[in-house]
Amino acid sequence: MGTVFSLDVRGGEPDAVRAAVREVVAGLHRVDAVFSAYREDSQVSRLAAGELTVGRCDPEVAEVLALGAEAERVSGGWFSTRYRGRLDPTGIVKGWSVRRAALRLRAVEGVVGVSVNGGGDVQLLGVPAADRPWRVGVADPLRPGGLAAVVSAAGAPELAVATSGTAERGAHIVDPRTARSAVTDLVAVTVVAPDLTWADCWATAAFAMGSREALGWLESLPGVEALLITAGDEVWCTGGLAARLG
Repeated sequence: MGTVFSLDVRGGEPDAVRAAVREVVAGLHRVDAVFSAYREDSQVSRLAAGELTVGRCDPEVAEVLALGAEAERVSGGWFSTRYRGRLDPTGIVKGWSVRRAALRLRAVEGVVGVSVNGGGDVQLLGVPAADRPWRVGVADPLRPGGLAAVVSAAGAPELAVATSGTAERGAHIVDPRTARSAVTDLVAVTVVAPDLTWADCWATAAFAMGSREALGWLESLPGVEALLITAGDEVWCTGGLAARLG
């Protein structure tokens, strides 16, 4: 997936946690081998080339493509599993794989809290300690080293934070209508939701939309809050985001 992952597991018997971490790391490498659009031998690349059918791929491929189709429907086509005309579901794979990893770690007996960070997108489960929640800093895209906000998972058994924008990777988000780099007034969109699979998709789709359309659309999604920052240093938030800051 071309990114760095970090795992933070609280509680649980150490040997059981270590075994689960090894399993999760192996699983992430396998996801990359199956879904990478940069490896000619991956199942997704062979599927795109017509060398495989979905039925001959691992079951996870059909699962991810179905999730991608749902994301495309909900976003009105602003999210797509195609990149410049070629099948490429990596826009949904990272969030899906991070959430799956977090759930596996949370299933270890005695574990009370899990944080899995995949390239800056985070899935949180449980709590790090009885007296405090998980907190995630949101980088300010216009002020390197600064924070635009701090998201708190207080009172939420699971919470995800995903950001899409141009600060880290440049103009990598594509407008599905034109198959060209999305040109909008936004520099970053951060989405807060229970499930990173969807938070990551909605952040990407919202960035491609631009602030005028994205804010209203994000407000319409149940359980979703968002922070939008424009190139002109304007900050827009959904109505319930303030309750998640702290």
